[in-house]
Amino acid sequence: MKIRIEDITADAKDLAFAEPEQEINRILGQGPIREYHLEGPVEVSVSFYRAGTELFFEGKLKTRTGAVCARCAEDFDAAGDRPFRFVLSPKSIGYDDDNLRAEDLEFSLYEGDEVDLSPLVREQVLLALPTRPLCREDCRGLCPHCGVNLNRNTCECRVETVDPRLEALRSLKLPRT
Repeated sequence: MKIRIEDITADAKDLAFAEPEQEINRILGQGPIREYHLEGPVEVSVSFYRAGTELFFEGKLKTRTGAVCARCAEDFDAAGDRPFRFVLSPKSIGYDDDNLRAEDLEFSLYEGDEVDLSPLVREQVLLALPTRPLCREDCRGLCPHCGVNLNRNTCECRVETVDPRLEALRSLKLPRT
């Protein structure tokens, strides 16, 4: 979604659009966390205005995400809402990406006579994803011995809980007296 700079005024305007999921799914497929995929387009609602040369955007993203649970390896769907806010400043002012600090995460640069919101929306979607996909917080995962999904069934595997610091003592052989 591109917005012409001259159409952004001091009066706030609202915009709603759907960002296609194909590019985000391509990025997810190449990245380090491949368990996620978007189930449909990202619903974006944004309010924007201008103050001097800076452009202000604030809104919300709605996504439907599919993933593979990191504990039980089951597919699950999750809906996500993420509020966002960012400020765009023209590159011609003298800022560059190297001068940005960690606290400038909501700050970005633009050049030309229009702003493309798609890269900013994609970035917000990726930031909204948890680092580990879990079907639910209390997911019990798989049994490490027999592989049964502990959320659905119980297994009869014998589980010994031994302090790993004392594990070396198991191999000690003491003479009997």
